[in-house]
Amino acid sequence: MELIKNLPAVFEEFADARKNAFINVKNVKESGMPVIGSYCTYFPTEIATAAGAASVSLCSTSGETIPDAEKDLPANLCPLIKSSYGFAKTDKCPFFYFSDLVVGETTCDGKKKMYELMSEFKDVFIMELPNSQKETALAFYKTEVLRMKEYVEKKFGVEITDEKIRAAVKLENEIRLAKKRLAEVMKHTPTPVTGLNMFKLLYGSTFKFDRAALPAELNGIADKIEEEYAAGKMEEKKPRIIITGCPIGGVTEKVIEAVENNGGVVVGFENCVGAKLYENLVDEKADDIWLALTKRYLDIGCSVMTPNMNRPVLLGKMIDEYQADGVLEMTLQTCHTYNIEHKKIEAFCRDQKKKPYLMVETDYSTADIAQLNTRIAAFIEMM
Repeated sequence: MELIKNLPAVFEEFADARKNAFINVKNVKESGMPVIGSYCTYFPTEIATAAGAASVSLCSTSGETIPDAEKDLPANLCPLIKSSYGFAKTDKCPFFYFSDLVVGETTCDGKKKMYELMSEFKDVFIMELPNSQKETALAFYKTEVLRMKEYVEKKFGVEITDEKIRAAVKLENEIRLAKKRLAEVMKHTPTPVTGLNMFKLLYGSTFKFDRAALPAELNGIADKIEEEYAAGKMEEKKPRIIITGCPIGGVTEKVIEAVENNGGVVVGFENCVGAKLYENLVDEKADDIWLALTKRYLDIGCSVMTPNMNRPVLLGKMIDEYQADGVLEMTLQTCHTYNIEHKKIEAFCRDQKKKPYLMVETDYSTADIAQLNTRIAAFIEMM
């Protein structure tokens, strides 16, 4: 059996997409195309697409700017929030610098207060996100989606017609389906590639500005992986792990590395760069396309929702379909919603799905790498 040691050039292109996008975003801006930056999967990218704007995820996965952030924010705050604010305040994030508009959302108290401070030096549109998924919440959030649409129209002097939003919905659905197809190559046993390589592909795809070209590019990568797998190029068979919990990326890739350096393989990501981002589609045939768009986003199973019924549904589906041997939850220090919810997720995994579960709490430093390796190695050895 031949192991994949080096990915083809197209894989490397996607893995380096974030780095390349630092340069590309300047070119996009100079071409006259507006740029909208966001931090969260609750941001409806269809509105940016329909407005003819580029959308980009903003920097929030490094500890580099946290000391600058702590001059304004408390030290005992979530590192993701401090990193986000620090990059914005210091202008060390090219995406933030070139963004004409930043979209925030009231997912948690720390973020919404951070957006208040950020609004002092950037145009920030804050979407009021309800913390439940009831019918009344859906009706309210639709008003917020329409309020954002109107703000974007006025900001950039465009009209977002129903025809334009339906075209954007179709394109964004195609992107989700292509991401899902790519991620699902990890259902193979053994896996075609490592979990870290798959993560870099999925994460890199969020920094591609030519969204119309993205489905074909993603499907092309999936085709290439399947072709090489059929030819016998695959990883060794190892215990299969699903990662859930807080957003992952940057420094926190250390958790993926700890799994794969200690005998396991990450076959799926339930969190924001993974299945939460692409699993659900917008109903393209709905009479009320704005309600359908709203429902797709409000149904995301984030821990800020109370009760959060959709997260275990998606996680359980992934455990079954990816033949997971265990579930690893990564939470960030002082991320209260995920830290509180982890007990329910632990009970779901152990009692209902009969799968081992481990929660690790971390931050954006590298000081705990040895501890992570020790705990995760012991977790994998039990399988």
